[in-house]
This record gives sequence, C-alpha cells and structure tokens, in this order.
Amino acid sequence: MCGEFTVCKDREHSAIYKIVEPPRMGVIGSGCYSATLFCRSEFLMATVFDNPAALLDAVGRDLGRSEWLEIDQARINLFADATGDHQWIHVDAEKAAEGPYGSTIAHGYLTLSLANLFLPQIMQVNNTSMGVNYGCEKVRFPAAVPVGSRIRGHGEVISAEEVKGGVQVVVRITIEIEGSDRPACVIDTISRFFP
Repeated sequence: MCGEFTVCKDREHSAIYKIVEPPRMGVIGSGCYSATLFCRSEFLMATVFDNPAALLDAVGRDLGRSEWLEIDQARINLFADATGDHQWIHVDAEKAAEGPYGSTIAHGYLTLSLANLFLPQIMQVNNTSMGVNYGCEKVRFPAAVPVGSRIRGHGEVISAEEVKGGVQVVVRITIEIEGSDRPACVIDTISRFFP
C-alpha cells in the first residue's frame, strides 16, 4: 500500500512524506533517519545520513536490509568469464547436480562483490563531494549460494572515525540467503566520505 510514510528520529520528532516512484527513502533535518516503506509487498529499510559527520554518532546502528536479489546462472557465468574462474561447481550444471551442493553455486567472490550493490540500498550519506571504497577488514563465507537462491544485505555500523578531510566508516554487511540460518558472506567494508 504505497502512500504516506513516517520518518521518526525519536518520539518527539516525526514527519510525513509522500512516496514517489520508485520508492526509496526519506530524510529530514540533520543526522540520521530510518524510513520504513511498505510498497510492492516488501519491507524495506534504509538509513540516510545528512552528512559524513553524522556517521560518527552511528556506531552500533542497525542500517536495515536491502532488497532481495536472485542469483541466476547467467550472473554466475558472467562472473566466471570476468574472473576466469570456470570451476565446474559454478558453471557445469550437469556435473554440479551430482556434486556436494546438488547444483551450481555462486563464486564466493561474486557474493562478496554484491556488497557494493547492497550498501547503497541500506545506507546513504548526503552532502558529500565523494565517497570511496577504502577496503575490507574481515571476510568470511559461512554458506554456499546455490543457483536460484535469493540473497540480500543487512548492515551495521561497526566503527566511524575522522580521517584527513572526511570520515571513515566500517560497515559490517551480512549477506543473507533466503530460508537459510547461515549467511553467505560476512564482510566488514571500509568506506570514506568527504564533505
């Protein structure tokens, strides 16, 4: 039921916004706000920071979840072509059906690379001149992603600190697999945002 939604900083401050297509997120004032949208039968949550300095007060904040993304064989094959990793568990459906996973699976590094797709869906920093990916800290692949699975990113701010000219933030992105208790990937991404 697309229409109006409420953005609340705390119990004393709230605002009503109209949803426009495509629905994304709302922001008011300064600081960070979560917007809950009920559209297309999906529950989406995005966190918007008014400026890089607002990240400094966000340590420990849950950033919400991205949209679901289906991992199809075409995406896996394109990643295999781009990286030269054509191992049978990724690209040979017939052989993989007899293998340990019962089907082809996404490359771990394909799953990892999708953090770059999910991060802007769960977090936005306004009033920046630029943002850069600075690197990663820990990366783990607890579970394989079988072809046809749906995955999404869930974010949490782990740390934030001032750096020369901007703010560096570490966001842990847990890439969830629909219907699985174990995530596909857990990555601590490092980004820098400059006003």
